[in-house]
Amino acid sequence: MNIALLGYGKMGKVIERIALERGHTIVVRKTRQNAFDGLETADVAIDFSIPDAAVENITACLQAGIPVVSGTTGWLAQYDAMKTLCEKQNGAFLYGSNFSLGVNLFFELNQKLAQLMAKFPQYAVDMEEIHHTQKLDKPSGTAITLAEGLLPYTAFTQWSLDADATDALYIDVKRENEVPGTHSIFYRSAVDTIEIKHTAHNREGFAYGAVIAAEWLATRKGVFTMKDVLDL
Repeated sequence: MNIALLGYGKMGKVIERIALERGHTIVVRKTRQNAFDGLETADVAIDFSIPDAAVENITACLQAGIPVVSGTTGWLAQYDAMKTLCEKQNGAFLYGSNFSLGVNLFFELNQKLAQLMAKFPQYAVDMEEIHHTQKLDKPSGTAITLAEGLLPYTAFTQWSLDADATDALYIDVKRENEVPGTHSIFYRSAVDTIEIKHTAHNREGFAYGAVIAAEWLATRKGVFTMKDVLDL
């Protein structure tokens, strides 16, 4: 399978290695300095770029009839527009805030725990996410997905980065050197704390999941998520 890499930073290079190991060919390595030369030869594209470039990358793929997997976060205000474009073009589009198998299982665990905890209002919920200092968006897309999974089971309707906001779910965002990604949800009462946590040790899990998603998407039409890929 021919793969276009839209974004060729640290994640792009790990995705490239895993894709080659799985017998695929990389036909495009797009950075800010080069164009989409060769995109038409791709069977599928994988976008791990930056928020400012993601919409342009996804749009170019959909207009060219190339299925596109995007793991770039920080651009979701335009997600509905990309979904509409995909449907108009009869294309294939899959966005994931996180492609790790473990994180996607964690999403399901988070929602299940939130359902259970809804019966016990004595527990106050908050979240923490830690990433490397090069991560541009705050909070992470993974943290937003986790928040969206538990908000319906709380008295909150939104999340906030302000610790003093009493009407929103608090997400404590930290940026530390060389942290691939750590996400924690806390339920705190006067007598105890319940915590669930996912810690990524490296980028391998994200990259492997992205390649698996691209293989799955290449022959399909529609708008999908990792829940579809993993049949969760």
